[in-house]
Amino acid sequence: MDSSSLMDAAVSSAVRSHPLLNRLLSRLRLKSEVPLRLALWNGFEHDLGPEPRVTVRLGGPAALRYFLPPSLDNLAEGYVQGHFDVLGRSQDIVEAAAKLAQTAVPMQGRFARIFSPGRHSRAKDARAIEHHYDVSNAFYQLWLDAQMVYSCGYFPTQSETLAQAQSAKLDHILTKVMLKPGERLLDIGCGWGALVLRAAQKFGATAVGVTLSKNQYEFACERVECAGLKGQVEIRLQDYRDIDERDGVFDKITSIGMFEHVGLNHLAGYFAKIHALLSEGGLVLNHGITSTDPDSGATPLGAASFIDKYVFPHGELPHVSLALKDIQASGLEPLDVECLRRHYARTLGLWAQNYESHSDAIRELVDETTYRVWRIYLAGCAQAFSQNWVSVYQILACTAGSAEHLNPTPWSRAFMYA
Repeated sequence: MDSSSLMDAAVSSAVRSHPLLNRLLSRLRLKSEVPLRLALWNGFEHDLGPEPRVTVRLGGPAALRYFLPPSLDNLAEGYVQGHFDVLGRSQDIVEAAAKLAQTAVPMQGRFARIFSPGRHSRAKDARAIEHHYDVSNAFYQLWLDAQMVYSCGYFPTQSETLAQAQSAKLDHILTKVMLKPGERLLDIGCGWGALVLRAAQKFGATAVGVTLSKNQYEFACERVECAGLKGQVEIRLQDYRDIDERDGVFDKITSIGMFEHVGLNHLAGYFAKIHALLSEGGLVLNHGITSTDPDSGATPLGAASFIDKYVFPHGELPHVSLALKDIQASGLEPLDVECLRRHYARTLGLWAQNYESHSDAIRELVDETTYRVWRIYLAGCAQAFSQNWVSVYQILACTAGSAEHLNPTPWSRAFMYA
């Protein structure tokens, strides 16, 4: 018997000796091939498909429970908790995990409507934002662009670098809202301040940015100070619900990657607050991630509980139809709706590449669990957007009504690309 036959016999013996492993491999043989290699705890290896690009090193038989069923939630949980190691490019790992999960029930877990009513409050939302954004500014600097833009980039020619795509996105938004010198802009969820700085420096506006993240607030304030824009740009550590209309309304309002934190049952109040803060003849642009399932908000293969537990506590994704419904109910009129799903898939892919290339530096900043969470999260989200499991839309709106002055936009979209 040659060495290959001896190895096959040894693996067969290992399989027979452990019923969970036998169940897993039997299921995979029946349903599909996965480009993945299982490295067993006894030193033997088993390929689930030809030319595997990913190797899973199982620490012991207990690790098998994360493969039965092999939902994305279970697989991510097992990896993050260190029950097995995974070797390979993060995007190859997620693709292999998705194929593995397809051997189980095809639709498990939910992104949007699994959440119970009333989960959102000022205190809960502040804690959720702190959990996600206050890892450390240095952590984000290692894989974001130099402007620290943490939202979908815009690739009008498909050839832009990440930095170029983020600058193009900021300009695309500020051009859509027709921002003019001297106008007053509010940016809800301003992050590290990239958009308000761009609004002041390139468009000549006066800008107010609000965030619930202390790290973002301090960093953005430093950037404003260094840019010499303290009299033109104001950063507030403030809940958007606490902005007082008596301080004055805004000519333009933007909200980029923030309404995912609002909660489905609070969207109507969110848009009503925006309406109250918007001047007549003003424009608002909401840029946010949405579910692609209009009925249940389900996402394939099980991915929701992992994200809710480790990355975005209390996050809820509405379908774009619900967002449009609540926008109109608030007294705003949607003027333009643009899908940027492909742009976000590319953005996340570039973030995941940056993350992989700076893995040693990142591991010096965070613990191993945090490193693993974000490694899988970024590559997993790139897969989710590329497969149309989730999407992202920019919605431009004005105050509803028949009066001509309420809608300042031209009668064609050409102004958006001037």
